Amino acid sequence: MGYTEQRYKVLKQKYANQGNQAYYLEIFGNFLAEREGYRELDGMKAIHYYLIQKHHWLPKDVRSMSFEDLRFLMSEEMVDWSAPPESRVE
Repeated sequence: MGYTEQRYKVLKQKYANQGNQAYYLEIFGNFLAEREGYRELDGMKAIHYYLIQKHHWLPKDVRSMSFEDLRFLMSEEMVDWSAPPESRVE
């Protein structure tokens, strides 16, 4: 089973999309930190802290979650959020 150029393109796009989603989740964490008044946390640490505080989960459990799980858990929080224009860099 050989890979064709098209299959490589699909594979590359898949991982590019995952990277973009991780980037925007991190950006949302910055927004969340500001909204919640966190002084020492931003990005993914703010998301972890938020989930720990909201659901009373253990830090080790939150830190061990996959990106897909974190994105799912934050999906309702992110409904009306849009990334700031300056974060949309190429």
